[in-house]
Amino acid sequence: MKLKKIPFVPFPLEKIFRLARRFTRIGDKIVKHSSLNMYLKQAEIDIDAREYASVAFITSIFWFFLLLISFLTLGKILELNFLFISFLTAISVSLLAFIYVLLYPKLMITRKVKELEKNILYGLRHLTIQVKSGVSLFDSLVSVAKQNYGALSDEIAICTKKISTGMPEDTALEELALKNPSLHFRRAIWQITNSMRSGTDLGSTLESIVNNVSSEQRIAIRKYGSQLNPMAMMYMMLAVVIPSLGTTFLIIISSFSGFPITRTIFFLLLLILIVFQFSFIGIIKNRRPSIEV
Repeated sequence: MKLKKIPFVPFPLEKIFRLARRFTRIGDKIVKHSSLNMYLKQAEIDIDAREYASVAFITSIFWFFLLLISFLTLGKILELNFLFISFLTAISVSLLAFIYVLLYPKLMITRKVKELEKNILYGLRHLTIQVKSGVSLFDSLVSVAKQNYGALSDEIAICTKKISTGMPEDTALEELALKNPSLHFRRAIWQITNSMRSGTDLGSTLESIVNNVSSEQRIAIRKYGSQLNPMAMMYMMLAVVIPSLGTTFLIIISSFSGFPITRTIFFLLLLILIVFQFSFIGIIKNRRPSIEV
């Protein structure tokens, strides 16, 4: 798989990877303390882990100096002391950029898993109906590959191409399961291959797999629903109640103690609140089960 773009990386990938080869020593140290090599393999990204880690380092350095210079220039224009907030923002964003670029292959894997598991129940039901109707497994897989099941159809299409070139069905399915990051998909494929090798009824096996996946998805939906109420309460407290009351108390205390409340402090509080809002929305979105309704 060829990467076309990486978020936070402001330069064309070809040029930045060429520059990253000069920082492979730093990349070596980063790779030793991370699972980057494994993430790149699972995401099917054919890039050296040291070079990719060096890209993350170069990106963080770029954003640090860009934001630092920008905020200091803005402070000079507005005649405000932005030194502290400039360093804090530059360090925070550069660290965020470094972590994000480093974990981007893992994010790609997560998106692939969600996209695949979104239609896994429909794909398995389609396969079950085909097999129980007397259609051969290969023709059933071809039928699933031709349907609009997103990433699931793409994965099955890869498997059917291997079978068409002469690879045994069980071997092609096993290879498909080994390289796939989705636990539910791997489990379903392994059960199918075990059924084929043991000679048991494939239709009954597929029906059992469909029932298990359906039950797991219902449990995931209930679990997600039970988490929404406490998360909504936490959001109200941390994003609405505490900032408004905290700001009021801060102003009252400053009037008694003589501690000056400058615009820099309000800008800092606003920045923290914005970061929290986006982070909280991301947490809720990531917790949502990958189920197509």
